[in-house]
This record gives sequence, structure tokens and C-alpha cells, in this order.
Amino acid sequence: MRYENIVTGQFKSRPNRFIAMVEIDGKIEKCHVKNTGRCRELLLPDAEIYLEKSGNPQRKTAYDLIGVKKGELLINMDSQAPNKAVKEWLEEEAYFKHVTFIKPECKYGNSRIDFYLETEEGRKIFIEVKGVTLEEEGIARFPDAPTERGIKHIQELQQAVAEGYEAYILFVIQMKEIRQFEPNDRTHQAFGDALREAKKHGVSILAYDCVVTRDSMRLDNPVKVQI
Repeated sequence: MRYENIVTGQFKSRPNRFIAMVEIDGKIEKCHVKNTGRCRELLLPDAEIYLEKSGNPQRKTAYDLIGVKKGELLINMDSQAPNKAVKEWLEEEAYFKHVTFIKPECKYGNSRIDFYLETEEGRKIFIEVKGVTLEEEGIARFPDAPTERGIKHIQELQQAVAEGYEAYILFVIQMKEIRQFEPNDRTHQAFGDALREAKKHGVSILAYDCVVTRDSMRLDNPVKVQI
């Protein structure tokens, strides 16, 4: 997936989870943050950030914050990017072969699961995508804040397996240089417990890193999952 009209700036502050104050070419601008997570380890004062300039003059904010440098590591922090990148990855049949049908945002139970697939062989597959931006010494973790919604999705996928579907949780790590993925039990033990329980009942857990540039992101290599 690609962006247009990318500019570089410096992060200054985050008055609320939707808005950040940034400096672009010496001028302070209000921008939209495309990630409602905490991102405290990323959005540090004067961090180098990447923004997409909107082409809509009616918008209240002219820019969307989509990426940040953490040391030398470039991290995409756009919460919409993982699903877009996964859709391209599925269409390329990089993992699932002979796909005949892809439906994003498919209703199942009391949730909307990110993707539903069918294949020539008759496989019926649900995939829930989770974007990951939290990194500590080469280990990626999710979530960075408690997520009851995330637990609900895991439980729905477990039920789907019981009803004969295949089910996957795909953690999209929005950066490179990651050697392992783990659930963030320190932040939300219940999410990690739900993930482990789902695996016991046949839900597959995948993690992939991404090639991230100023104006693009694509899934790249599988990452070891340690749960």
C-alpha cells in the first residue's frame, strides 16, 4: 500500500488521542493521528515523523500522522494500514493459495471479522488482523493498551473453528528488525490468556513483519510467535 504527498516533521505534543501538534518547516500544525493507541514509546518530543497531506481543503486538519522514527527504525503507525496491506497480500496469494473469494469486514456472530476467504479446494477461512507498533529490544508485543474488543474477536474465531471454519489471527508488525512476537501480558494478561486458549482450540496465530518506507508498507517475512 502506498501514500501520497508525504512530508517530514517533528512531533511536539498530543493533546488527545486523535490530535497531535507537529512542526513542519518551522510552523506548528495540528494533525490527525491515525492510531488511537497510546504509542507513548513512539511519540516522544521532537521525534521525526511522517505525515500525509490531505487533498481536501475542507478538512479541519491538513495532515495525517502515519509514521515515526524510533532511533534508526522506521515504524508505520497508521492503524488502517495493516488491513490494506493484508488485502494486497491476500490478493497476491502469498500465503493462501487458489483464493476465489475475499470479503473484508465479514459479519460473524456479534463481530465483524477483518477478512473471510474461500478457495478452490473449498476452504472457508476467517482472518482477524491486528496491527503492532510496540517494540522492545527486537520483540514486538500486542496490545499496547487493554482491549476487550480484541478478546471478543479471539473468542469469535474460536467459535468459528468449532463450527468448521479455519480461523487465523494475523499480527502485522509495522516495522522490520523484529525477531519475535509475544502477547503483551504485562499490559493485558486476559488478552494473552485468550490467545493461548484459542490456539489450543485450533485458531492459528501468525505474525509478519513489514517493509516500511516513508510512503509505503507491505507485508514481508514471517516472525516467530512465542505465546
